[in-house]
Amino acid sequence: MSTTAVRIVFDTNVFISIIGKTSMNRWLFDKIIEGRFVLCVSQEIMLEYEEVLTRKTTAEIAQNVSQFLAAFPFVEKTEIFFNWTLVEKDPDDNKFIDCAVAAGAFCIVSNDRHLQPFKSLEFPPLRVLTLDEFEAQFREG
Repeated sequence: MSTTAVRIVFDTNVFISIIGKTSMNRWLFDKIIEGRFVLCVSQEIMLEYEEVLTRKTTAEIAQNVSQFLAAFPFVEKTEIFFNWTLVEKDPDDNKFIDCAVAAGAFCIVSNDRHLQPFKSLEFPPLRVLTLDEFEAQFREG
């Protein structure tokens, strides 16, 4: 991997799976902390992260994670100016596509079956990788 940070969007389930200290996917969160990856988020994504974390943990943990994301230099808040509405079967997933396109992200990391049909689009420029595909490409020894 080059020394330039890779810009990525995580769907909510992937994000939740990387933040636990004992998670087998924690290496991804650590790479964000190190500045090797830039996590691109929109306001809508941030709200969903917090909502799901509140359900799965506590409101205090969810707020702490949200505050961290809002302040951390390798998390980039992306303004969405255009909605692509590509995902018809689960329109709620469109926020990840909109963010990735607006941010010029390398890819969306998602295991969501509704995003998999968009694995590679020329227009809008978009790449979707499963967590395993992303790990195979970017995890170091």
